[in-house]
Amino acid sequence: MKWYTTRDVANLLGLSEHQVRAYARSGFLTPGRGPRGEFRFSFQDLVLLRTAKGLVAARIPARRIRRTLKKLREQLPRGRSLSELRIAAEGERVVVRDGGAIWNPESGQFHLDFTVSELAAQVAPLAVRAAEAVRRAEPDLDADGWYELGYELEACAPAEAAGAYARALELNPRHADALVNLGRLCQEAGRLAEAEAHYRRALSADAGHVVAWYDLGTVLEDRGRAPDAMDAYRRALAADAGFADAHFNLSRLLEQQGDRLAALRHLKTYKALVEAG
Repeated sequence: MKWYTTRDVANLLGLSEHQVRAYARSGFLTPGRGPRGEFRFSFQDLVLLRTAKGLVAARIPARRIRRTLKKLREQLPRGRSLSELRIAAEGERVVVRDGGAIWNPESGQFHLDFTVSELAAQVAPLAVRAAEAVRRAEPDLDADGWYELGYELEACAPAEAAGAYARALELNPRHADALVNLGRLCQEAGRLAEAEAHYRRALSADAGHVVAWYDLGTVLEDRGRAPDAMDAYRRALAADAGFADAHFNLSRLLEQQGDRLAALRHLKTYKALVEAG
């Protein structure tokens, strides 16, 4: 869902409308278009633009900014909330922290440090109003449309996002992505049994859903079931051997169980994947 106007973005980020349009035309964003051809931006676009503002303030050359932002756009998590990200400078690297994972989209020495949740809090009132407008304008949204609405709301207005995911599931009870994201919202709210049930429903709909296996592993850890969590992480890696976070979590649990050799193997794989990313 791309519903933030050029003026909205300019006001939220302290940029001029001319700057926002220039960034939109630079190629590292993929804004939508409104009914009159005007730009429309997503929350992910806002994250990228907030990063761009910090790089410009640090006087990084425009070519390098475009290269960094292009890489960052490619590497932002898909199908997961952006609100836990922290984008910062460490020494000569820009790094993105996402839970246990750390990566740098591009090397460089500049002063950039912000938490995406802070931006999400600013955007929340606008997101809720925009969601209401979408509901009024498009009452016949299908399951995928409700899922996209929930995904866009998740970082800014999780309660609204949960409602959108629930609506998607009314229309398609086997919508695996909606089940996974609703499960994660339940997990973050401390409703662990409910979260586990959503993840298992997602896997019954799509047995190879790597994020569902990974998230199931995290909730099983939260419920004190380490052996079951390890099995879930292994199933995630069977679906996608390059899922770095699953290697990291499996390494940690293997270390706790005294299997240092296997733990080291997964940790090395995790580090190699992060450095390559």
